[in-house]
Amino acid sequence: MKKIRMGIIGIGNMGTAHANAIFQGKTEGLELTAVCDIDSGRLEWAKHNLGPDVFLYSDYRLMINEGKVDAVLIATPHCLHPSMAIDCFSAGLHVLTEKPSGIDILNVRKMNEAAQKSGKIFGIMYNQRTNPLFARLKELVEEGTLGDMKRFIWIVNNWYRSQAYYDSGKWRGSWMGEGGGVLINQAYHNLDIWQWITGMPKRLRAFCKYGHYHNITVEDDVTIYGEYENKASAVFITSTGEYPGTNRIEYSGTKGKAVIEEGVLKLYLYDMDEREFCFVSDESFPKMDIYYEEYKEQGPENGHIAILKNFADAILYNKPLLAPGYEGINGLIICNGAYISDWMDCWVDLPPDENLYLRFLKERQDSEGCIKKNYIASNSVDDYSERWKVRW
Repeated sequence: MKKIRMGIIGIGNMGTAHANAIFQGKTEGLELTAVCDIDSGRLEWAKHNLGPDVFLYSDYRLMINEGKVDAVLIATPHCLHPSMAIDCFSAGLHVLTEKPSGIDILNVRKMNEAAQKSGKIFGIMYNQRTNPLFARLKELVEEGTLGDMKRFIWIVNNWYRSQAYYDSGKWRGSWMGEGGGVLINQAYHNLDIWQWITGMPKRLRAFCKYGHYHNITVEDDVTIYGEYENKASAVFITSTGEYPGTNRIEYSGTKGKAVIEEGVLKLYLYDMDEREFCFVSDESFPKMDIYYEEYKEQGPENGHIAILKNFADAILYNKPLLAPGYEGINGLIICNGAYISDWMDCWVDLPPDENLYLRFLKERQDSEGCIKKNYIASNSVDDYSERWKVRW
């Protein structure tokens, strides 16, 4: 069977996990042929662990232009994703980018335009889209089983991180390095799932706390209130400073309610649309008949490998992508909009002003100075650990 020759740019924690999975044959349709990193220590690790047939590069431009790869996985600091992806598309390569798609809408939009012009397959590592509970809720919403949306609430504050985590890399916990905090890093998956299920809100109001629980300059505690065209509302709460935290979704519609928590989707369906029932019932405190269903998460989750296999199948067999790279901009629109809302202390219509966001971001980067120089280097090499799965 034909295999896609895969190159990886960036073999830190996440890139290493992907490299191991592909090299060990866990991703049918993909063959690891090259890796790139500016850290000589990581290249030394690759030399001893990935075998002599994997080419090593310290400059990604050489890797993408020497004909050793058909596709590239980008696992570098966030701000580099769009420019590297654009270079890869220009070189005629397929691209799978780690999340987030970037740190600002303007450059991500340019990346999407380059992908469209290239005609190549473009995916993003939204591994949480493979979770069957999220996928089932999305189906229920799209099928109209729950009726018109009233409210969506997601408390996902089980992204706990210690100060040692933020001290483990030069780029972590800074506007210059990560381009933001919990929204752009940990909860970016959740922002994607939010809009994937409900669609994009029309406007939002956000409240962010910066360095609230840690010695960092970016946000580690956020509450977002969103409104939709039909006047439905959404509340999104996230943090890296609460332990053990909660991961709970509650979707309320006119025909039913769904709750996802602790690996279970609980479904409450009415025998009549509540909006109709409200005005035909002659009782002051009526009760509707409710039909209850329950779905449990089955088996171990390995969403990263599922996304990698799906990416290969899209190239080899023209199968639809579970997570098209073009859709990475949606969560970023919410994220950038939330920052502007907090900084300006006002409601923000979506999508927000791209240039206004870049101006605000630059102000914060300039006031922050250079990326921190004192940090604790981590030599750990991860496979797909529990912290990268959907955790309940």
